[in-house]
Amino acid sequence: MPMNSFQPHGSSQAEFRPQRSVEKNSLTRADLDTIPRYVAGKNPSDVARESGVPQAVKLASNEVPFGPLPGVVEAVAEAVAQTHRYPDPGVVALRGRLGERYGVAPDRLVSGCGSVALAEHIVRAAVLPGDEVLYSWRSFEAYPIITTSCGGTSVRVANTDDHAHDLDAMAAAVTDRTRVAIVCTPNNPTGPAVPREDLERFLDRVGPDVLVVIDEAYREFVRDPAVPDGLDVARNRPNVVVLRTMSKAWGLAGIRVGWMAADPQVAEAVRKVVTPFSVNHVAQAAALAALDAEDEMKRRVDIVVAERSRVHAAVRALRSDVPDTQANFVWLPLGDDALDFAAGCEKRGVIVRPFAGDGVRVTIGTPAENDMFLSAASELLA
Repeated sequence: MPMNSFQPHGSSQAEFRPQRSVEKNSLTRADLDTIPRYVAGKNPSDVARESGVPQAVKLASNEVPFGPLPGVVEAVAEAVAQTHRYPDPGVVALRGRLGERYGVAPDRLVSGCGSVALAEHIVRAAVLPGDEVLYSWRSFEAYPIITTSCGGTSVRVANTDDHAHDLDAMAAAVTDRTRVAIVCTPNNPTGPAVPREDLERFLDRVGPDVLVVIDEAYREFVRDPAVPDGLDVARNRPNVVVLRTMSKAWGLAGIRVGWMAADPQVAEAVRKVVTPFSVNHVAQAAALAALDAEDEMKRRVDIVVAERSRVHAAVRALRSDVPDTQANFVWLPLGDDALDFAAGCEKRGVIVRPFAGDGVRVTIGTPAENDMFLSAASELLA
């Protein structure tokens, strides 16, 4: 990696400061060369062809494998007939439904093109050049991309030995330049979620002047009663923002709908920087139809959670250092063997998501898909 790229140092802060290029012919920011591109999951047909297997299964992108929820396809087909018109810029219908569903006033809600886009908008609304964005590492790979693209300085704090957030170390890393702190719970890609006691202690320590973003993209998969609902935590804390997505449990990964709940003043500031029409007409129709199918969503999530328990127990029998998970994936802390393990899985028709030098994230799929992965893992980790 380049010398000025991000490097966590235990529980201390590791800073990255963008440098303005002095090259006369440079038309773009030189600091963007130091951040990796976001890596999406590979295409199953490409992997099958390259590996010479009849078919490959994709367990790399944390999608739910059961197809769209009932009513979504029909709603999308109907909405397509209005694609010659601009969508509702306020996404009023969806925000109203979300407000009813989650008990949040519509003026506290902002919708966007997935929760990752909203995370970017939050940083854009809060951070000036030189301001710091604090987050655990390893965590969601988009955080350093978002921070640098918005002109901020990344401060990474290493995860604990069991791959969870070290919130005490994160609180200690807050400085007078810290504008945003991100808590990903359950943490992507490692899986552990943050208990209420730890989260409340962290919020008390950082104080009201830091905007704390609780990224709950996998909230629907949480079964540990010690893990709080971020919306409950945020109700009496104006500096807390909660991110949710409809890409995971709600099955709309290809539609891109996310939302956030925040103090009305924070929500209004974020709306000012949101790209106009971020949630298009078709996406809003799909999201409303998905919300109508909540019972089926919960049934499918229960299947994923049951399979998660089975897969987690099986991989922990192979490696005792596999951490607990409250998401729809498991984490294998394989270190330098991550890329080789992922390549071995692909040769056996299973696409997983490696993070070079750290580990491999494996999405929970159907029982048959999970069996394919466990068979590959048994061979590769024997």
